Amino acid sequence: MPSSKNYVRDYSKNGEGKYQGSSKQKKNRAGRNKVRRQMEREGKVSKGDGKDIHHRNGNPLDNSSGNTVVTTPSANRSFKRNKRAGKA
Repeated sequence: MPSSKNYVRDYSKNGEGKYQGSSKQKKNRAGRNKVRRQMEREGKVSKGDGKDIHHRNGNPLDNSSGNTVVTTPSANRSFKRNKRAGKA
């Protein structure tokens, strides 16, 4: 909640955007986009189908055919958990 009526948030001071704008994250995003376009050309996915491309080894720059597989978003966007709900 703003502290006053004319309050304007200064986004440059709170560090937002620094992570996604870093060169490493830009390269990772480009790798994910590249493999998505490749899968679209091969006919394995289509725009708006609600599928994700999973990198088996977790490296978005490794787009070899043995490392990528088409999955559902729920399967791709979570981590395996142990019995105390921590990351396995």
